Amino acid sequence: MSEQGKGSASASAAAPAPGSDTYKGWLFKWTNYLKGYQRRWFVLSNGLLSYYRTQAEMAHTCRGTINLATAHIDTEDACNIVLSSGGRTYHLKASTEVERQRWVTALELAKAKAIRMMNDQSDDSGDEEPTSQSDHSEIQGTLKILVSKLDDLSTCNDLIAKHGAALQRSLSELEGLKVPVEGGEKIKAVNERATLFRITSNAMINACRDFLDLAETHSRRWQRALQYEREQRTHLEETIEQLAKQHNSLERAWREAPTLVSSPPKGSKRPLKEEASDEDEDTEYFDAMEDSPAFITVTATENTQHRSVSHSNASLQPRRQRRTRIPDKPNYSLNLWSIMKNCIGKELSKIPMPVNFNEPLSMLQRLTEDLEYHELLDKAARCESSLEQMCLVAAFSVSSYSTTVHRTAKPFNPLLGETYELDRLEEFGYRSICEQVSHHPPAAAHHVISQRGWTLWQEITIASKFRGKYLSIMPLGAIHLHFHSTGNHYVWRKVTSTVHNIIVGKLWIDQSGDIEIVNNRTKDTCQLKFSPYSYFSRDVPRKVTGVVADSGGQAHYILSGTWDDKMESAKIIQSSRGGSGSEGKQKTVYQTLSPKLLWKKYPLPENAENMYYFSALALTLNEQEEGVGLTDSRLRPDQRLMEEGRWDEANSEKQRLEEKQRAVRRRREAEASDAQDEGKEYEGYQPLWFHQRRNSITGETNFVYKGGYWETKEKQDWSMCPDIF
Repeated sequence: MSEQGKGSASASAAAPAPGSDTYKGWLFKWTNYLKGYQRRWFVLSNGLLSYYRTQAEMAHTCRGTINLATAHIDTEDACNIVLSSGGRTYHLKASTEVERQRWVTALELAKAKAIRMMNDQSDDSGDEEPTSQSDHSEIQGTLKILVSKLDDLSTCNDLIAKHGAALQRSLSELEGLKVPVEGGEKIKAVNERATLFRITSNAMINACRDFLDLAETHSRRWQRALQYEREQRTHLEETIEQLAKQHNSLERAWREAPTLVSSPPKGSKRPLKEEASDEDEDTEYFDAMEDSPAFITVTATENTQHRSVSHSNASLQPRRQRRTRIPDKPNYSLNLWSIMKNCIGKELSKIPMPVNFNEPLSMLQRLTEDLEYHELLDKAARCESSLEQMCLVAAFSVSSYSTTVHRTAKPFNPLLGETYELDRLEEFGYRSICEQVSHHPPAAAHHVISQRGWTLWQEITIASKFRGKYLSIMPLGAIHLHFHSTGNHYVWRKVTSTVHNIIVGKLWIDQSGDIEIVNNRTKDTCQLKFSPYSYFSRDVPRKVTGVVADSGGQAHYILSGTWDDKMESAKIIQSSRGGSGSEGKQKTVYQTLSPKLLWKKYPLPENAENMYYFSALALTLNEQEEGVGLTDSRLRPDQRLMEEGRWDEANSEKQRLEEKQRAVRRRREAEASDAQDEGKEYEGYQPLWFHQRRNSITGETNFVYKGGYWETKEKQDWSMCPDIF
C-alpha cells in the first residue's frame, strides 16, 4: 500500500460541540493501488459516517456513507481503522495514534447510539413520545440527552474493560518470551502497573455501573416531577392572566363609577364581617421547616390599636455639616479567583489582598457603623417597661446588619495599635473609641458612652475561612449594653456573615444564625433567628423572627422583619398550644395586637452604587478631622489614597505599612527571646486605651476601656502613641 499523503496536512478531528452527536475531521482513505491513500473530509453524524473530497463538497456532493448500526470497527496498526458494513469496506488512516484513538472512540460511541436508536424505533411500548413530534417538551428533550450521555458512559465502560483485558493478555504473552534478564524485569514492572491500572479501571467501571443503575431507576420519577412542575407553571400563568383581567375590569369599573366608591367616615367602626376578613388577611404563619420557630401568630383586631406607619427614625440635624459624597470608585478589574484559589481554608486576615478588594474604611470604622441607629438606644433608655426596652435593643442588634446587604468589599485590616474615634457628643450625645488590641488573632475593642442614658462596649475577634465557593465570617465576642437609670445590662453576640459566589457570579452577602439577648438584671430574654437564604423557601429573603419572654419563659412580644429593611413588634394577648407541625413539633399559636414599627432602614444616599454602597453615616467616617489621635484610621495613608482613587499608590503604601508592622513584630519577638535567655519577664505588647479584665457576667477575659482617651485629646498630648503609619 502506498503511504502517499502521510505527514501532510493535519488530520486532526474537530472536537464535538457539547450535546452534539457530530464529529468532523480529516482522515486518509485508501482508494486504489495506483493512488493509495487520499486525504478526505469525514463527518460522523446521527450514526452515519460520510466523506467528501473537500469541506465545500458537504453542501452538494457526498462521496459515500456507512451506517454504523450495522458496521464492524477494527484496527490494523497504530494509525489504521477498518470499517465494514454490507459488503462495503473503508480502510482509513489517521496522522497519529492519538488521532486514530479519538476517531475509534467517536465511532464506537456513535455505533452504540445508532443501535439503541434502531431498537427504540422498533419498540412500540408507548412509554415516551417520539422525539420528532413537534409537541415534545424541552424538559423531555433534556432528559433524552441525559439518558444518551449515560449510555455513552456505559459504552466507554465496556471499551475500557475490553481494551484493558487485551492489554493484559499482550503483556502476559510478552512476559513469557525469552528475553534478557534486564528486559524481563522491565516487562514484569510494566505488567504490574497494567494490573494496577486494570484494578483501578474495574473499580471505576463498577462505580459507573452503580450510578447508571441508580440514574435509570430515578429518571422516570424525575421526568414525572418535571412534567408536573411544568403543568403547575402553566396553571399559575393562566391564573395570573385571569387575575390581571379581573383587576383591569375592576379598575375600569371604578373609573367609570367613582361616586359608588366612598371611604368610611373617619373613626367609624368597620362591619363585623370585614373585621373578621381583615384578621384572616393579617394572620402571619411561620412554616414548620427545619429550625423554624415553633409558633404561629394571629393578629387580633383592636380599634384603639393602629399600625405605626411612621417612626421617629430621623436623626436630629447635626450642627456641623458633614460630607455627603466621596470620589467615585474607579473601574478597576481584577480576578478575585486568581488570588483566592491559593488561600482555601486560610484565615482571611492572613491572606495578602490588594486594595482592589477593599472599601476605603477600616474594620474599626465598620465596627463603629453599629451606631448608625443609636436613637433606638436613646428611646430604649426612656422605656419604663424592660420588655419594651428589650424589643428596641433587639431591633438595634438587627439594624447593624442593614448596611451589609450591598457591601461585598472587605474593610482594611487595622494595624496593631490603630484607633478610631467618633465624637458625636454635640450632635447626638455619644462618643465612641475603638482600638486594635491584637493582630493575630485580629481583635478590636470598642467603647461608647452616651449622655442619653446608656453605655455600650464590645471586643470582637473576626474568625474567617475561605471555603472555595463562599467566605464565612464569624465574629466572636460578646456585646454589652448598660442602661444607667435602671441598671439593665444586656448581652448578645453576632451571627455569621457569608459572602457567596466567590468563584463566579455576582457577590452577595447573607446573615444566618441565632442571637440570644439576655437582660442580666431581670433575666428577660429575646431569641432572634436569622433565616439563611434558600432558593426553595417560600419565606421572604433575609427574614428575622424572634420572641421576647420574661424570666419565667412567658412570651410577651413577637418580633418580625428583615435585617436589610425593618423590624416590627407585636404584643401577645393570648397563647395556646396548636397542632403538630410537619416535623411532629407541637406549635404555639400566639394571638397578637397589630404590629408596631420598631426600626426602618434609612434610604441610601444618591449615587451610592458608585461610592461602595456607603450609607450616609459611612460617608462621614473617613472624613478628616482635627485633633484626633496619631493612630486614628483617618490618618492611614493607604486607605486615604484608595478613597482618592489612587489605587496603585495605595497598594504600594499598604505593602510598606504591612512590612513596617512585621519588622516591629520581629523586633518584639527578639526582645522576648533575649529576656527569656536572661531569665527576665517580658510584658509584651499592651494596648494604650484598653486593658484585659474578667467579666463577671460572661466569665470571659476581654479588653475593656480603661479611660484616658478623651482627656488626652483635650490636652492634645499624643506623645505616648506608637508610630504605626
